[in-house]
Amino acid sequence: MGLRSYLDSIEPNFHKGGKYEKYFPIYEMVESLMFTPKTVTTAAPHARSYVDMKRIMTYVVIATIPCILMAMYNTGLQTNGAIAALGDSAATGWRVGLLQALGFSLNPDSLIANMAHGFLYFLPIYLTTLIVGGIWEVLFATVRGHEVNEGFLVTSMLYVLIMPASTPLWQVALGISFGVVIGKEVFGGTGKNFLNPALTGRAFLYFAYPANMSGNTVWTPVDGFSGATALGVTAADGVQALASQGISWSNAFFGFIQGSMGETSTLACLIGLAFLLVTKIANWRLIVGCMGGMIGFSLLLNVIGSDTNPMFAMPWYWHLVVGGYAFGLAFMVTEPVSASHTNMGRYWYGALIGFMVVMIRVINPAFPEGMMLAILFANIFAPLIDYFVVRANIKRRAKRV
Repeated sequence: MGLRSYLDSIEPNFHKGGKYEKYFPIYEMVESLMFTPKTVTTAAPHARSYVDMKRIMTYVVIATIPCILMAMYNTGLQTNGAIAALGDSAATGWRVGLLQALGFSLNPDSLIANMAHGFLYFLPIYLTTLIVGGIWEVLFATVRGHEVNEGFLVTSMLYVLIMPASTPLWQVALGISFGVVIGKEVFGGTGKNFLNPALTGRAFLYFAYPANMSGNTVWTPVDGFSGATALGVTAADGVQALASQGISWSNAFFGFIQGSMGETSTLACLIGLAFLLVTKIANWRLIVGCMGGMIGFSLLLNVIGSDTNPMFAMPWYWHLVVGGYAFGLAFMVTEPVSASHTNMGRYWYGALIGFMVVMIRVINPAFPEGMMLAILFANIFAPLIDYFVVRANIKRRAKRV
């Protein structure tokens, strides 16, 4: 009650004519974060629903919690495992020093040691993303004179989870700046962007700084350690080579493999997806379309086969658990702003992503991961898909007249 009363007492200073009028977006952001917004419509029509923007964004953030926990654990697991493999000479850096000063071990068999070490990689990347991206959000909101949208809370979390743990913080800041400004704000802000901002920032970093975003040395943040991802191994030597690298389907499903921080665990992604479906934040048609496109095209390529490209033989259930497919399916494909908005269009939009991710992974040997580009590609075509669906509906109804 004390904080609520204090915010109410200073609120007039931020309204039109008040002393701090131009800082109203900052006041509104703090109030909305702490309490349910008091803003109501003042003219008809009125939409009555318990679901507001804050609730939607909060649900999405809650859905990412399993991925966040797995990101910290698996980052610590891979890091501690690499240090154990390379010896004490690899145990360097301020994170190792801090852990040892606090009495933590670097034992990869210890849950606490892995969580603590992973946390020290996750937290700096998240804080950098939140601060830099938040500054851009507040700046644009202040200039335009509107409130700071809660959508950035989701964008920042998704962006962090699709980053390698070894990414330099200055690149993290540059990527989120590009994603927020070019991927969203230049089009008018939350709800008006046609590209997913988190993926836009990640794609910018991939093409601008490929050495830090791909290859065998970026996934585990230990100097001198190199290890290929499951997709990298398959692209080079086929699915059968995964066993020799210690990568089983169950390891990939649970997430005990190398990859971007929050993308490795299919189980964590599916738990988050189930929550979004139960709360009706995610539309099931997008999921059906994406799974159908991926399974259908991968089965077709399995039948066609290839003597020179081992990726043709990769089964659909491996496509599901490696790379960023599961994470993209749960949190990117279902993103309501940049996806198709018609029911039939959602099937086609999801199917296009499922088809494109397999095509990029299999046909393009230089880019074994394809979910990021597949989703951005589909984002561009989403309005066109909806257009043809609407036109088809109009023609069908015209025939009834």
